[in-house]
Amino acid sequence: MSDEDADPPRIGADDPLVEVVRATGHENVTAEHASTVEFTTDDWLTPAGDCIVGIEADRTPRDFSTEFRQACRDADATIEATLVVDAAEKTYEETITGRGDPDLTLLDDRSMVGRTSDYTDDERTILVDGDGAAADLDRDLVAALVDGADLTLRLEVDPAE
Repeated sequence: MSDEDADPPRIGADDPLVEVVRATGHENVTAEHASTVEFTTDDWLTPAGDCIVGIEADRTPRDFSTEFRQACRDADATIEATLVVDAAEKTYEETITGRGDPDLTLLDDRSMVGRTSDYTDDERTILVDGDGAAADLDRDLVAALVDGADLTLRLEVDPAE
């Protein structure tokens, strides 16, 4: 096989400051929460979970590299959470940008939460002071998640210099 036949490298696949999580939507996704956005490994979602936009996540913060978790503990680090939703007719992409914090542990083994506040008192917070939450997501993107579309979450931390 020639180099031309090889698959192109995954962007960020070998970058210790990038983590990629795959999940799926669910019929009960409402994305109405104004201050958080959540992804879970659970395979179900009730209507009460108005911040959850992705279920059956294939990774959790506990799976993230030590280097990634350490970089996120810098209060001056920028953390981008890019959601890519593949619907049958269109691909939607949206990015929420927040920051790190010395109190982020990123050790939860079930879910991860991005926050618009500076709350860090749990192991599932992946970014704080985010510029958006579930309620801010494009409604067409949310509709695709309601239809069960696949979701890729790309987390990238940019440490302060």
